[in-house]
Amino acid sequence: MALIGSIPGIATASTATLAAFGLISCSGWADRAGRAAAVRTAAAVDRTVSKPQWKRCAGLPAPDPGVSQSRYRCATLTVPLDYAAPSAGTIGIALVKIPATGPGRRLGSLLFNFGGPGGDGVGTLARAAAEYTALNARYDLIGFDPRGVGRSSPVTCVNDRTMDQITAEDDTPDTAAEETAHLARRASYAKACQAASGRLLPHVGTLSAARDVDAIRAAVGDPKLNYFGVSYGTWLGGNYAHQFPGNVGRAVLDGAVDTRLTSADLALQQAAGFQRALVGFGAACARLGAKACPLGGDGESVAAATGKILAGLDRKPLKTSGGRRLTQSLGDTGAAAGLYSKQAWPYLAQGLVDAVKRHDGTLLLMLADLQNGRRGDGSYANLTAANTAITCADGTDRYTLADVRRLMPEFRKASPVFGPSMAWGLLQCTGWPVKGDDAAREVSAPSAAPILVVGNTGDPATPYAWASALVKSLGGRAALLTLKGEGHGAYDSGDACVRRVVDSYLLDGLLPADGATCD
Repeated sequence: MALIGSIPGIATASTATLAAFGLISCSGWADRAGRAAAVRTAAAVDRTVSKPQWKRCAGLPAPDPGVSQSRYRCATLTVPLDYAAPSAGTIGIALVKIPATGPGRRLGSLLFNFGGPGGDGVGTLARAAAEYTALNARYDLIGFDPRGVGRSSPVTCVNDRTMDQITAEDDTPDTAAEETAHLARRASYAKACQAASGRLLPHVGTLSAARDVDAIRAAVGDPKLNYFGVSYGTWLGGNYAHQFPGNVGRAVLDGAVDTRLTSADLALQQAAGFQRALVGFGAACARLGAKACPLGGDGESVAAATGKILAGLDRKPLKTSGGRRLTQSLGDTGAAAGLYSKQAWPYLAQGLVDAVKRHDGTLLLMLADLQNGRRGDGSYANLTAANTAITCADGTDRYTLADVRRLMPEFRKASPVFGPSMAWGLLQCTGWPVKGDDAAREVSAPSAAPILVVGNTGDPATPYAWASALVKSLGGRAALLTLKGEGHGAYDSGDACVRRVVDSYLLDGLLPADGATCD
């Protein structure tokens, strides 16, 4: 089912110097020979980073109605595949730039990461640029596909037909035979990823992506990085601040991830977050009355009814208008997708009513397809492949069947609806061909410029407690802004107060007091 940020994981750079590539921040540099080696490495890296050649874009997704993409420019930035061995080859990082419109003094570039991990930053910014019109007045907006994602040497694993099978397969096995089949499918998927993308897999983690971010900063001529990270983008932004604290300009981290948690604790707290969101959705649905919401009279009863509907799909999948079947796995994913934003609640409600009244799973399947990156023509973005590759590169946690069985009661307690599938999701990196590196979890940056962390009390995918935890982990002058609202993230909820505070910080450098709240 869900992945952080999109679950998702859903949000998304002068010549190189020693500091620009994080070398002077490393420990153990006591001898002159080591310093000389570092200088040689930095020089080698500098030779492998190209200057972006901006051209008119082609193949971007359609923008909001009335928005022209004629000003947009696209480029590919060439960076080392392996920063520790710059001569081992390069990788291309896809970029899109929306030049500042004025009026007012241009402030440089504002780089976005919209989450995932595995989210497409080029396409997302191209589609959603109208949301950032106020910021675009004084910033060039830049989106990028992180290494291994979308247009940036994408990780590939299986074909579209196989992805249809994978997303529909039972991800909450109930019998020994189903467990065996589940484990075999996961092993087969890891093997396919290794066969198709084995050279790439060790180099797609956040540690390398943060270096790419600094390469983008340097390539566009900005002395400091101005950054807007959503969901997983807060993890990337925090690790960037740790590696390059002196290069941080104005940074907003919205929908924060607590990188100190184990994968199991992240998933467990996410499960509880989605259950809370489901009850909140249920309460809003129930207030519409029995005719519009024939699922229950209050939040808890609607949540229980939703769980019953989804559980029934295990035995009897529903038909859809396109001929595919809505299985329990797809139903769980669709229901979770509908909880990301209050604007999606009416679609979730109608999808559940359709399932009960018409035995039709079309709308829930549409929500699931959006979450899984399935396009209208049946092709898939590489969201799942990239999410797995980046997640498994960013930590050493590896769980067993015994772990899942042991933790299952806690997951069921946290969320009777979503807990089981999220518990089984702990096996995402089991048997993965790359060991992973826990250094990607480090976000401490006490010497960095002030960073604004934004948390939403009703966030299902990145629970609110993670925002205050990230502020503490960053240290220094990081400040927390709270939205008392619903949905994943805060700025893109459209809340006028959050937008006013965040825009004031990014445009005028006015950091709110730590603990500021928007109701």
